[in-house]
Amino acid sequence: MDASELAEAAEEEERRKKRAPWGVIALVLLTGLALIRNGSGEFDVGPPQPATAAAADSRVPGAAANSVQPLPYALPDRVRIPTIRVDAPVLPVGLDADGWVSAPPPEDPNLAGWFTGGVTPGEKGTAVVVGHVDNKQGPAVFYNLGALKKGNRVEVARKDGRTAVFEIYGIEVFDKNNFPGDRVYGSKGDPELRVITCGGGFSKKHGYDGNVVVFARLVEVQ
Repeated sequence: MDASELAEAAEEEERRKKRAPWGVIALVLLTGLALIRNGSGEFDVGPPQPATAAAADSRVPGAAANSVQPLPYALPDRVRIPTIRVDAPVLPVGLDADGWVSAPPPEDPNLAGWFTGGVTPGEKGTAVVVGHVDNKQGPAVFYNLGALKKGNRVEVARKDGRTAVFEIYGIEVFDKNNFPGDRVYGSKGDPELRVITCGGGFSKKHGYDGNVVVFARLVEVQ
């Protein structure tokens, strides 16, 4: 390795050490994303919920079967989901002082957040993008997330000029009190993406009682 390669390897190792172990962070994400953070839910028709047939099938081959090589580290810039007309900037979000995932500011409905405790979209491992389902004014960026179907695509434009294209292989809604953290966040050894927002039932006292989770894997790099 030359000096630049050694420096890049050292930087990547430092980033790896800072990444949260999913076995530890899963419960934090469960708590922090259960309401993301206080969706209003007060509209004539609530957000669409995933169909039972959209459940992720763990038997489906991973991205390695498509010969798509993982990308290096690069911050995400925008997330696009053409099927539901999402085109939103992505902000880095971490954990706040209470251990909650810091969702994007709710005042702007068209913002998504990339959780900095995981990999960047396109890297080997599971990247996580979160966003509000609604705010006090109405539907927000991921309001229609539950309407997606298997085979739809999620595009993440990265600051290195490349776009990581993920194909959805499952959409499910999980109760916040019985959230399968290992299944949702655990790495399958390939570049994968989870897109998460609020879902399930809603009450004024407790907000949304679950999360809609999109499971997707890298299938193309543009």
